[in-house]
Amino acid sequence: MLHSLKTILLVEDDEGAAYDAARTLTAAGYTVTIAPDYREALRVLESTDIVHLLLTDIRLPGIHGFALGRMARNRRRALKILYVTAFPDLPQHEIDTALGKILYKPIAPDALVAEVKAALDNG
Repeated sequence: MLHSLKTILLVEDDEGAAYDAARTLTAAGYTVTIAPDYREALRVLESTDIVHLLLTDIRLPGIHGFALGRMARNRRRALKILYVTAFPDLPQHEIDTALGKILYKPIAPDALVAEVKAALDNG
């Protein structure tokens, strides 16, 4: 099923990981905008572009992904958020403040599409 009416803002500083995730999500019918850092992500969110889901790495240069999630939600209250990380040792207090589900890398392409669909369908 194609999801071409849904737009995902993908924030990932690893170009290869960003490309792979964007290719997977585009093939599933989503529109994907890639931001390599939080500054570009905030610029996109402050523009008139429609964004339904923020998919962000947790460990980004200059800012923590959870902080980006809070800033994004302050700008767009209805924004859905998914976090991704390669680090399974996140402190519990950080997990407790997450505004969305945390996914752990590596993520199989079909699992990524399923998680995005679930996040967008929830609410």
